[in-house]
Amino acid sequence: MLALYNTVIVLLTVAAMELVAALAHKYVMHGWGWGWHESHHEPRTSWFEVNDLYAMVFAVLAIALIALGTWGIWPLQWIGAGMTLYGALYFMVHDGLVHQRWPFRYIPRRGYLKRLYLAHRLHHAVRGKEDCVSFGFLYAPSIEKLQATLRQRKASAVAARAQAGAETVSQNEK
Repeated sequence: MLALYNTVIVLLTVAAMELVAALAHKYVMHGWGWGWHESHHEPRTSWFEVNDLYAMVFAVLAIALIALGTWGIWPLQWIGAGMTLYGALYFMVHDGLVHQRWPFRYIPRRGYLKRLYLAHRLHHAVRGKEDCVSFGFLYAPSIEKLQATLRQRKASAVAARAQAGAETVSQNEK
């Protein structure tokens, strides 16, 4: 029965990590942590990006939880194991599949992997840290929904620029 509990903890942690990662990506990496994450939105010049430090932070946290768990704090090692499993999935999908950081190349042509691939490509379609879409790594909304959001944001930006231009013209006429 303990093995079942441990398995459930690992699987729930993987699911929770997708939420934690999406929120961290949106509010930390595209917020006050942009200094590290910006390297991920620029053309890669080496095998290492400063953004990879985020993976190291999560890895150290997972290792610490596993260590505490093996020293007697029961669920922590399984939470750490779930974080580690999520990290492995992240590495395969995000770094390998989407960003092609592996020695071989594969671009999915259909199914959910294609959706993940395209959603993350749309995330990178916006220059800079503002107005990006799809902050998750293993879950992605429909491509149509993401494209509609990007179109709406672009239209809003164009309208705001036009409004600012009209205000400038009216001030110059005074």
